[in-house]
Amino acid sequence: MSNANPCLTCGACCAHFRVSFFWGECQSAGGTVPDEQVVLITPHRVAMRGTEYKPTRCVALLGEVGDVVRCTLYEQRASPCREFEASWVDGQHNPRCDEARKAHGLPPLTPPIQPSLSPDRVA
Repeated sequence: MSNANPCLTCGACCAHFRVSFFWGECQSAGGTVPDEQVVLITPHRVAMRGTEYKPTRCVALLGEVGDVVRCTLYEQRASPCREFEASWVDGQHNPRCDEARKAHGLPPLTPPIQPSLSPDRVA
């Protein structure tokens, strides 16, 4: 059984949702997100370039959605990216993950198969 991160063969969320966040996460304000990678949305909010309009695709996404992808700003990514989890990564379903995958013609992720323990087995 593989424990590979499903995000490395997906990227649908990066090419479906607007990634907006407080401007204080930008490097010029002491944060980590490079200023040149964002656009101003409101006086206090920015969005990752490419996610401010449809069709959406974050400029930091490298690769083909549904195949092999990676974030070129992974260590510097914004809080919405850090907080977004693929379905079932921590045992929790994420309907927004399903939504993004569906928008790109990908099936929803499924929970990992749990081995069944026989009631006759003594630990």
